[in-house]
Amino acid sequence: MEGLKFVLVFVVLALASSFASASDPGPLQDFCVAIKETDGVFVNGKFCKDPEQVAANDFFFPGLNVPRDTSSPVGSNVTAVNVAQIPGLNTLGISFARIDFAPHGGLNPPHTHPRATEILVVVEGTLYVGFVTSNLANGDNRLITKVLNPGDVFVFLVGLIHFQLNVGKTNAVAFASLSSQNPGVITIAKAVFGADPPINPNVLTKAFQVDKKVVDYLQKQLWTDNNN
Repeated sequence: MEGLKFVLVFVVLALASSFASASDPGPLQDFCVAIKETDGVFVNGKFCKDPEQVAANDFFFPGLNVPRDTSSPVGSNVTAVNVAQIPGLNTLGISFARIDFAPHGGLNPPHTHPRATEILVVVEGTLYVGFVTSNLANGDNRLITKVLNPGDVFVFLVGLIHFQLNVGKTNAVAFASLSSQNPGVITIAKAVFGADPPINPNVLTKAFQVDKKVVDYLQKQLWTDNNN
């Protein structure tokens, strides 16, 4: 009899655990509009605005149809639309971006998004895009590339290094959606050679197998860019 009671209790607890893990997997509110104040409910790294005070502008960002300046050293301009621009994105796990490319080689340089997968659609121009896999079984990193034209869509997986290059003679424009309200971005060249304070040159000369003069030059260029 005692053994039977134990089995029944075990079954009930197992079922209760199963029900608990299967219920309410998402937020229990319609929205949690982010605010800078520190008095209120704290959800996903942000405090929530009083729902009674929420307005349409909390979910709004204007002007993404306007071309951006691409006169930067790499010839591109990324207009991010994440939780910093639309506070209503808090807890929703999505964000957006417009990317403008100058003709003849405008580049969105190799970078990663540590918290998001990206899906990109080209609306104007021709882009050469690609990403690099993590280490394969043999230790190699495979490069996967594609040339995209207007209407083409490509996916860049979370955490992997990727890039887009304008290979056309005209401006190019693409829009990207990302699976995080704040995907983050690590631009490889700036992160490595433009870190503040700078990474010890001895680390970089050995890692990249180059002369220290090359490292000094890149650190000077990119650290200056980062700190203008």
